[in-house]
Amino acid sequence: MGEIALSVLRRYAVGNRTVRKRGLCPRRCATPPEYESKKKAAVMIETRLTQSFGLSVPIVLAPMARVAGGALAAAVSRAGGLGLIGGGYCDAPWIEAEMARADGAAVGVGLITWALARDVAVLEQVLAQAPRAVLLSFGDAAPFAGAIRAAGAQLICQVQDMAGARQALAAGADVLVAQGAEAGGHGARRATLTLVPEVVDLVARERPEVLVLAAGGIADGRGLAAALMLGADGVVCGTRLWAAAEALVPEGQRRAALAAEGDATYRSSLVDVVRGLDWPAPFTLRGMRNAFSERWEGRLQALAADTEAKAEWGAAALSGDAAIAAPVVGEAIGLIRQTAPAAEILAQMSDEAERLLAGAARWIK
Repeated sequence: MGEIALSVLRRYAVGNRTVRKRGLCPRRCATPPEYESKKKAAVMIETRLTQSFGLSVPIVLAPMARVAGGALAAAVSRAGGLGLIGGGYCDAPWIEAEMARADGAAVGVGLITWALARDVAVLEQVLAQAPRAVLLSFGDAAPFAGAIRAAGAQLICQVQDMAGARQALAAGADVLVAQGAEAGGHGARRATLTLVPEVVDLVARERPEVLVLAAGGIADGRGLAAALMLGADGVVCGTRLWAAAEALVPEGQRRAALAAEGDATYRSSLVDVVRGLDWPAPFTLRGMRNAFSERWEGRLQALAADTEAKAEWGAAALSGDAAIAAPVVGEAIGLIRQTAPAAEILAQMSDEAERLLAGAARWIK
């Protein structure tokens, strides 16, 4: 048992040592000039993700729709992670404005795949901005993979089950994100703890050059260290960075979420119904319960027909009234009690994970 545990620990480096034996992603992995200074700095946790993207921390910003704007994505990238703008439902003017707010930082963009299929021109607009990567989730990436590859961006596919993982590998993904049901926003049913290593094992058998990231319930250094021990090359962080100072979150929703426990969240289609969005099965949305959900949960057909209730929700979403429009956060919200700049969050997560990984050998006798 001791030898097995030590072999897992040796896959990672604490300090400036090489970490993982599997090969790097062979395509489009050149480090852009703006990352050279980061590479020269002391890299405390080094993985295939940090090597491939020229990062100093193995953390990627989840492209939360209309929350992960240009300022947040840029802050994450400049702090040594990879920032992704939440392009969500492919609102072209919003994406263009937020790319401009990134102010030249090396960021990527995330898009909802089934929404992109309805407005393919948005991808051309995004690729014209030379994104570092494009993350696609909730649908087959194959129709878009060729264009992304030709533009020199890396294709990141977020998956929620093994069928999705196989589909993404067949599409030619450079990176898979194994998203557990603990995550805020849209997702499915599998838990992070079991999905991540199962995806890792699949990738090791079929396309070992592909990177695997963990998502869902990761909000501090404990979660980052645990994800690395599961075999992930890094993490995609949503809820913790939802609470970052740069996130596009109304103050009322932020206050309500920071006072909540993870038990306050649940999965439902209520938010999709109230917005008139026809999400495909099996995806539901994790957010917080509130007075509005208590009134309407179980009566979604009636809600869909109630224009007054939908207008009430829409106004509350704009104003940040969390009693009506609940925060869209994951179970990890119970681990978060204050906001902070994105750079501080990344440093705290990385430092804590480093300490945990460095001290893990004490359990081995």
